[in-house]
Amino acid sequence: MTVQKPTPNPWIRTQPYQVPRHPASISLKLDSNEGKAPPQAILKSVESLTTEQLLRYPNPARLESLLAARFGIHQKSVLLTAGGDEGLMRMCRAFLGPGRNMIFPEPSFEMIRRFAEDTQAEVRTVPYPARGYPTDAVISKCDEHTAVIAVVSPNNPTGGVITKDDLLRLSKAVPQAMLMLDLAYVEFAEHDLTDTALELSNVVIFRTFSKAFGLAGLRVGYAMGPERWITLLRSVGLPYPVSQTALRLAECCLGLSEDRDNTVRKLRSFRQTIAATLSKCNIQSHPSQANFVFSTGVDGSWWRDAMAGLGIGIRAWPGHQTLKQAIRISCPTNTEDTTRLCRAIETISSPQALIFDMDGVLADVARSYRAAIVRTARHFGAEIAASDIERIKSNGDANNDWVVTWRLLAEQDIAVSLESVTDVFEQLYQGIGTKEGLYKKERFIGNAEVLAHLGQRYKLGIVTGRPRQDAERFLRDFGLIDRFETVICMEDAPCKPSPKPVYRALEAMGVDRAWMLGDTPDDMVAAREAGVLPIGVVPPGVTAEPLGTTLLQSGASIVLEQWDSILGRLP
Repeated sequence: MTVQKPTPNPWIRTQPYQVPRHPASISLKLDSNEGKAPPQAILKSVESLTTEQLLRYPNPARLESLLAARFGIHQKSVLLTAGGDEGLMRMCRAFLGPGRNMIFPEPSFEMIRRFAEDTQAEVRTVPYPARGYPTDAVISKCDEHTAVIAVVSPNNPTGGVITKDDLLRLSKAVPQAMLMLDLAYVEFAEHDLTDTALELSNVVIFRTFSKAFGLAGLRVGYAMGPERWITLLRSVGLPYPVSQTALRLAECCLGLSEDRDNTVRKLRSFRQTIAATLSKCNIQSHPSQANFVFSTGVDGSWWRDAMAGLGIGIRAWPGHQTLKQAIRISCPTNTEDTTRLCRAIETISSPQALIFDMDGVLADVARSYRAAIVRTARHFGAEIAASDIERIKSNGDANNDWVVTWRLLAEQDIAVSLESVTDVFEQLYQGIGTKEGLYKKERFIGNAEVLAHLGQRYKLGIVTGRPRQDAERFLRDFGLIDRFETVICMEDAPCKPSPKPVYRALEAMGVDRAWMLGDTPDDMVAAREAGVLPIGVVPPGVTAEPLGTTLLQSGASIVLEQWDSILGRLP
């Protein structure tokens, strides 16, 4: 007997929706278009909720009534949904299926296509241009089996809009089809087409509290249109899609229209500032009427990763056929964050300087500093492996090899003073008497000609935890002393991960935009906190993993096998 295994419906996607993100921590999240958080005071509106109300299924009638009154329509023409996208899913379920088709201009909100394909309907695409809606192209794609036309305005991710005349023309030209009018970002647009759309018999409008109201975490959206269609949508979804708490908070936010309008006005100004900064950096941005800016002609994955290195999250589409050379940046909601974003754009697109860590980046120290750690530990009765050194370096705050050695001894319960450890270490590294110092075994990593080439384009500096005599001796020995405008050493500032030595280097070179190459989490943290783009480098003799992952998590935008590979990334 053959054992049959369960299988899903063949037309259902098995990969859930997921935004690909860089692993570094993000302190300025501009990849989800979430808007400004509502006032903290709105939380008081839920304090009066009783346990009896939590016991009962929620009744959306009050919020639906408030929305109906706001738009001058009957309450039965409004349906509350679990976010705007759940309403879009209902629309597809209600009107699409085998033998029917949907016209979908793209790029656009990708969940619409997913919802349509899940019904086994045909999805016919046309390009959604940077300006305007492709009305003529959409009409030409329609036939008697066209059941739904997707109209996202302002469009996500491009920010383009449909005009009133085109909306009316589209509705009239294809009377057998329903227009799915997604107005999630309409509050940020120059014109609101809601009133016009409500007069059309084949249009259903979808709006949300997630964007302008800043309530994405509540998942509250709503659909509006002719009562017969709203009743149909009500029948193809959950009976209680919005929680009692979410209803109460959304009601409260609905009354804060003045605060919302002020936020929208500021955001439009920030949108112009960001677009102007991109233009100054020779990056094309499309005209947007949403709360984001959309740019093309760039390496989207690189820009996402570089921004993440500076603690800023933006949207990219790695591997996407039409969007892999595009980015979408949500507009910050205050001046400080907008300034930070614009500075990051300029730093990535036009650095003035390159800052290098020395050990593991320019200098191969496997047989010098690293060997000194092992031999010093052995002097005090401990055996230390290379993996132990990598582990403690990866934990951070390990920029001083004397201290690293002392800590490794302490892990093996060997109590000895830092001064004693330093003395033994220095005798091994510097040499004593006729015994040659380990520093003699160092070598320069990379191509000196590449360094000379970079010096013609950028100012070059070094930030190292070495004592000055060791740093300058290495540079002299390899003929590099004149390549660098400044060398910041142990004596000049606190050790990394403090950003202070990086600030010192910037000041000494007279620049404010730089990239920094380093091989430890301390390097990445110091660069990031100084507003300098962190670039990870794997030292000689160290495997790329797990160090590469550790560097990325610490803030490295990318990780290179050798510093001179940076030529492929520099503008």
